[in-house]
Amino acid sequence: MTSTTKPASPAPNKIKRRPFVAELLKHRGNALVVPGLGSPTWDISAAGDQPEYLYSWGGMGLAVATALGIAMAQPDRRVLAITGDGEMMMGIGSLGVVADQAPKNLGILVLDNEHFGETGRQHGLTGARTDMCKVAEGFGIQKTMLVTEESQLGTLADLMFKQPGPTFAVAKIAITEDPWALPVKDGAAIAHRFRIAVGVEKP
Repeated sequence: MTSTTKPASPAPNKIKRRPFVAELLKHRGNALVVPGLGSPTWDISAAGDQPEYLYSWGGMGLAVATALGIAMAQPDRRVLAITGDGEMMMGIGSLGVVADQAPKNLGILVLDNEHFGETGRQHGLTGARTDMCKVAEGFGIQKTMLVTEESQLGTLADLMFKQPGPTFAVAKIAITEDPWALPVKDGAAIAHRFRIAVGVEKP
């Protein structure tokens, strides 16, 4: 007989995401950053807006695919995608392309609160049976990491910014009430300053 009881979450969600993201970004050097929708964008903006951050508005599920394209176009720059568990699940197939193309300069971090935060905090899939590190490994991404403590931040930074990619990590974050920190919303302005930052367009 097969049990229908859902297994417990593989790790407690207790990392306070905003200070965690801010501390991680202190290690980025000259890395380019592609934030996912919602909380990752607010957190990255709150840590200090930079032209190397390519925000998007309304492109649900495209953070990793966008970061992959940038990593392939800018092989001499490290690229980090920071997204949430809901967006990663929507664009899960992009991990297969990442593994196939295997860019050595790409890191992917999923901030996982096990809920769909942008649509009402419904319970997500990663709090039950879905293990995104194993999913990434199944696609062929060999370097993965599950982060459950703030003390792992140094190891995470090394994985995201220094180790040959593609690398993938999931940080189990707590649900917190943080004020919005909205960056610029003008898509043309975001693209223009980003292209200047990567040296493909003049000011």
